[in-house]
Amino acid sequence: MRFSLIPRSGHFYELFEEMARKLVVASEALADLLEHFENVEAKTAQLKALEHEADDVTHEIYREVHQTFVTPLDREDIAALAQRMDDVMDFIEGASTAIRIYGITQPTQASRGLADLIRLQCLQLERAVSTLRHRSRLKSILEQLKEVNRLENEADTLFLNSMADMFQGEMSSVDIIKWRDIYNQLERATDSCEQVAHILEAIVLKHA
Repeated sequence: MRFSLIPRSGHFYELFEEMARKLVVASEALADLLEHFENVEAKTAQLKALEHEADDVTHEIYREVHQTFVTPLDREDIAALAQRMDDVMDFIEGASTAIRIYGITQPTQASRGLADLIRLQCLQLERAVSTLRHRSRLKSILEQLKEVNRLENEADTLFLNSMADMFQGEMSSVDIIKWRDIYNQLERATDSCEQVAHILEAIVLKHA
């Protein structure tokens, strides 16, 4: 295995920024899918392609960790950040795939709301990640992370209300099974965004 004695700090930051941009694109694509429910096959295929691209970035980060002698951040933080960001992408894509394979014909208002909260979280994470390489500005990330956590709390409330509405309404048992899975995927995406925020907060506390 070839090791680099010179820390390629910039490359790690570039990879994280690339991943953050992909999360924004994917979250916007998911929100668009649910807001403008048409061309479902094409839109879900786009999200599947984005998920594959994100996997490639994640694997590149892992390779860099193993091949770089000195890393700009702690190795465990780099690996954890890459994994949690990849989780966000996986759950976004998982929700879109569930919508396609279950043959959903009309999205619910709750699903639109959850997708929009994911989109807003990803925008905040992109802003935070873009500041990582600037040590003198690291503490400014905390405002974005606070907003990610607030949005996750809002998503939790919407998720619980949507689950209650399913069982109190006129939805069939089959549709309840379908939407429970979709809601779970969406809610786990918001949880994963919050986990990314927690890792970023730990990085700030170590290096700011």
